[in-house]
Amino acid sequence: MLKYKITSTLAYLFCLTFLFSQEKAFQIFTADGKKTTVQKMFKAMENKDIVLFGEEHNNPMSHWLQFEFTKQSKEKRDLILGAEMLEADNQLALNDYLAGKISAKSLDTAARLWPNYKTDYAPLVDFAKDNKISFVATNIPRRYANRVFKEGFGALDSLTGLEKSWMAPLPMKFDPDLPRYQNIMVMMGEHGTPKLVMAQATKDATMAHFILRNYRSGSLFIHYNGKYHSDYYEGILWYLKQDRPDLNYGTISTVSQSQIGKLDKENKGSADFIICVPEEMTKTH
Repeated sequence: MLKYKITSTLAYLFCLTFLFSQEKAFQIFTADGKKTTVQKMFKAMENKDIVLFGEEHNNPMSHWLQFEFTKQSKEKRDLILGAEMLEADNQLALNDYLAGKISAKSLDTAARLWPNYKTDYAPLVDFAKDNKISFVATNIPRRYANRVFKEGFGALDSLTGLEKSWMAPLPMKFDPDLPRYQNIMVMMGEHGTPKLVMAQATKDATMAHFILRNYRSGSLFIHYNGKYHSDYYEGILWYLKQDRPDLNYGTISTVSQSQIGKLDKENKGSADFIICVPEEMTKTH
């Protein structure tokens, strides 16, 4: 058994070394499409105040590099972590887990965890727990975003004070003409409505609100979110800059391409750094 464990560990370390040195399973690009390395991306992002790490939710490279970036940043910076995948009304349960007051099983019962939480996000939460790092549930509870999708922003006005504390202050700032919001209308076709865009904005605004509310000067806040929430320097970042244009922001995105030797034109400029992964990459769910 010991021999098996040693062999497995060596194989794992070899795989990590191979990927970091050869990057056969992915390629890192700068915003203008120039090839770069993982370590150069990490070094550049470690000097930021807030990093929005945009993922493809089912992409294993997104999740692995999120963890590696977090782990390496911990060696150099005071960290605060946060995620779209955890909703603000679950913060107390998350805090209890981080403090060791409840088990992982109890957290699964108390909080609305994503189906891929155990494989893709639990490692980040557990890293925060083990290292006594704050982890912020930044997203608006989905039931309220769903109300906005059906009724518009006005649906939030009648909420209780407690319910309003789980989202960005009302009335939320909103610019429906932002290109990425306009693109939602195009992508969704007949299902793309102004209220759908409003619902997206409630998520972006709320995530930005809780990022800034928990940010501490001198620390690095790493936020994990679906790439659409931060691509092309809009979404969450637009809201962050409305309130704190003085902070130093960094963005990372993840894209899938048929070939990863060159960044496709439509993916250029989507973030400061772009993780390009083969389309045939195994999905996590």
